[in-house]
Amino acid sequence: MVLDAQKTIDADYLDSNLNRSLPAFTGVINTYKYMEMKMNTMIKSLFILAIILGLASSTYAQKPAAAQNAQENSQKFARLLRLVESYYVDSTNIGELTEKAITSLLQDLDPHSVYISKEEVERMNEPLQGNFEGIGISFNIHKDTLLVLSTVPGGPSEKIGIMAGDRFIYIDGRNVAGIGIENEDVMKMLRGEKGTKVEIRVKRRSIAELIDFTIIRDKIPINSLEASYMIDKETGYIKLNRFAATTIEEFRTAMTGLQSQNIKNLILDLRGNGGGYLKAAIDLADEFLPGNSLVVYTEGINNPKRDYKATQEGSFEKGKLVVLMNEGSASASEIVAGAIQDWDRGVIIGRRSFGKGLVQQPFFLTDGSMVRLTTAHYYTPSGRGIQKPYENGVEDYRNDYQRRLESGEMFSADSISFPDSLKYKTLINERIVYGGGGIMPDIFVSLDTSYLYRYYNRIQRNQLINNFSLEYLDKNRNSLTKKYPDFNQFNMKFNATDDMVETIVANGEKEGIERDQESINFTLEQMKKEIKAIIARDLFTRDNFYRILNQDDKTILKALELLQDQKMYQDFLVKID
Repeated sequence: MVLDAQKTIDADYLDSNLNRSLPAFTGVINTYKYMEMKMNTMIKSLFILAIILGLASSTYAQKPAAAQNAQENSQKFARLLRLVESYYVDSTNIGELTEKAITSLLQDLDPHSVYISKEEVERMNEPLQGNFEGIGISFNIHKDTLLVLSTVPGGPSEKIGIMAGDRFIYIDGRNVAGIGIENEDVMKMLRGEKGTKVEIRVKRRSIAELIDFTIIRDKIPINSLEASYMIDKETGYIKLNRFAATTIEEFRTAMTGLQSQNIKNLILDLRGNGGGYLKAAIDLADEFLPGNSLVVYTEGINNPKRDYKATQEGSFEKGKLVVLMNEGSASASEIVAGAIQDWDRGVIIGRRSFGKGLVQQPFFLTDGSMVRLTTAHYYTPSGRGIQKPYENGVEDYRNDYQRRLESGEMFSADSISFPDSLKYKTLINERIVYGGGGIMPDIFVSLDTSYLYRYYNRIQRNQLINNFSLEYLDKNRNSLTKKYPDFNQFNMKFNATDDMVETIVANGEKEGIERDQESINFTLEQMKKEIKAIIARDLFTRDNFYRILNQDDKTILKALELLQDQKMYQDFLVKID
């Protein structure tokens, strides 16, 4: 059912979805009006451009005219900064003015060239490097108290006996309960160099007194692989949330486990995966393609064409393969899907992907800050460019998701049209595929309209389903563990109730979220499923969160239908005249 957009589409939800797809935008695009009162736009842009171009000295050794131009403009802008500092009527912050100038310039180049401050650099790198140093817990701030959701297996907290459900009351002698502590405060207090100590006092529900622990910090992995399990006797499922330094190692470990269960088919879920390292994407595609197969190539004015090819026998070159994508799948996800589609290696199911075909290279500036500068386009093996247009500026680019909704593209593949100039042919069976704006799936699956209800999304944004589930588990953990000693029994016998949802609705009313019975009726089963999935995740493992959420996921059901029909699967991979 396609809902009335005027009544049901939640604009805040669209913005948050887009920001998840474009993490580089967050905190980067700043207003420029203040700078316009301070200096001439063209002069400052040329100066910052000179800084960036000067980083690639080897390139400009071959281009003396460009190097001279950069040098002249950098001197010009440096002169202006000195004049502002010496003669401007009010006090100024030269460092802040320079950062705004950098941000403005990069914004004018393309949507993905960005400036990252010195303070943001370390936080940005952690998810891609695949680890950080800390105590190894997953937590939530619940009722103004740090509540441990789970401990990292083999991590420092698990080793000394920290348990799910524990509440941290003191950290290094400082009271952290009931004082309005936030996630960022917790990070600062619990993270630290490997080998350093942190003193914790814990409240455990079954014990009256506080329990003291001394935790020695260590390296903690950040998993890019969200889930891995067998959906049926022949089909494995793997979900990746990013492409990080550890992704290929995680994937191979997961495949080893699935192969021990006689996997014949694989569903690779890249929905919502915004990308990451180019090398991780190439390595993953290598797991599915024969040696010497082109995975992707990159090319730019200052970067000659470079081919990236599969190099060795992969872990899954023979079985049937389905890749799931949606509008949040970007960059590295599109590289993998594009290579699989171009080589007729598997079937892509879902919706058109985000459309990011620009390669960013990091360059550090003198103060430890960094720019991620677009240096090349990437192209799929058939020659397709995946980058969607950005000539009309950043704001227009950011509105692409909403345009897709309003045009009906998210609900019907017939609403999507590409000119003949963007037609390409796959490399084995010469099927028609398209470039110029994301990867088009072979099988279209419409957007679940539950997520377009304002009421449902307000409940989600206020974490009311999550908070209820955590509190329920906290109160009932022991009885649940006794009643459901393993996930299979929990999955078969436990069901969230209407009363649970009613409690969530009542909690929402206390927070000013007015009851919307039509929305509640429409999303009731979805909310029940989420309650059950969250409890399963924290009671057992994160794999089980997806086992429950995926049970009636229509994209996965479509994938299973295809994989169970050999003729249908093959038909999607042959040329249609």
